[in-house]
Amino acid sequence: MSTDVMIEASGLSKKFGRVRALDKISFKVKKGEVVGFLGPNGAGKSTTMRILTCFISPTVGSAKVHGYDVFDDPLDVRKSIGYLPQRAPLYTDMSVEEYLRFTAQVRHLDEARYKKQLGKVIEICGLAQVLTKDIGTLSHGYRQRVGLGQALIHDPPILILDEPTADLDPNEKAEVIRYIKEIGKDRTVLLSTHNLAEVEEACARAIIVSKGRIVADGPLDEIRAKTGSVRYIVTIDERHAEAGQKPPTATAVQEAFQRIDGAKTVRELPTDENAHKFELSSAEDADLRAEIFRLVVSNSWTLLELERKAQSLDAVFRDLTRGDERLDRGEAWEGDAADEAADRDDDDDEDDDDSDEDERDSDAGEDDKSRSQKSKAGDDDDNDDDDDDDDDDDDRKANKEKR
Repeated sequence: MSTDVMIEASGLSKKFGRVRALDKISFKVKKGEVVGFLGPNGAGKSTTMRILTCFISPTVGSAKVHGYDVFDDPLDVRKSIGYLPQRAPLYTDMSVEEYLRFTAQVRHLDEARYKKQLGKVIEICGLAQVLTKDIGTLSHGYRQRVGLGQALIHDPPILILDEPTADLDPNEKAEVIRYIKEIGKDRTVLLSTHNLAEVEEACARAIIVSKGRIVADGPLDEIRAKTGSVRYIVTIDERHAEAGQKPPTATAVQEAFQRIDGAKTVRELPTDENAHKFELSSAEDADLRAEIFRLVVSNSWTLLELERKAQSLDAVFRDLTRGDERLDRGEAWEGDAADEAADRDDDDDEDDDDSDEDERDSDAGEDDKSRSQKSKAGDDDDNDDDDDDDDDDDDRKANKEKR
């Protein structure tokens, strides 16, 4: 079975007890796309990937991978994917070659196909020098390469990688990202990471999740534009000015920029002692460069730099996930009320069922209580009878002593 849509999630929700890990997320990943899957810790990234790889089932919703339903056709899904979890499940007492052979056998690869794929994996992942070494003796970087190798050994059309660069040093991260870019030329890749620079380098599209919901999905340029503003970096020489003019002060430059029509914010940036550097922002559909240039010329200042660029992905990410950040700091977030309302709506049916059971339990409890009270009353009567018998015995004993 083949389809142009390689991964499709439709209304996925997942609850662990009272905790809502996912809240009706939907997205599609097409053939040949390398998509970054982003979000703060606890946003639902790993839960989504575990559903897509058939480790857990959703509470509500459905998902298809390579056209197969993750619930109805889990074996076909697993044949279609290569999965690298955040901590690669490696057997440290095996050599690299033994481990790759083992994973190939699990995938039912014959010897001829295994040898062909092994050559490709060694080349792509750079494992030639460690093939005979025990995995337990390898660095974190090489272990991640081995984990990536097991995900590739059966030549899957889809790769799902969960934090593949976690715990790696900068050099190792760069190598793994290079491998992913190479692999992504002829495969579909869903890449989860916290490193936004890695996403900008390896991915053309990103999906950002926060509090179990998708808050952004699209090409990186479109996501950067979600803030609705662009930035201007302006650097003015603070040592030189036209004849008869004093060099500008930082305060004078900032006040002049604040008077520009369309400038939303103006803030000074750190720089060396020879220049004033400022960042201005404006609406996305505005272009202040001509106005900035005319202002600099009219004041006889020396312009060293003028750059217009969209908001960084890092800034957009922080803006879109600020609810998670506030909750981590213990602050209230306006979405909490909506979350609680949604929880109440979802739990209404459960509460109704619980109420019926409570009523039945209450009725049963009343019956038990009534029976208990009757039993206690009977016991009290028996105790009274015993007391009367004891009194009679005492009277007979007293009379006998008198005689």
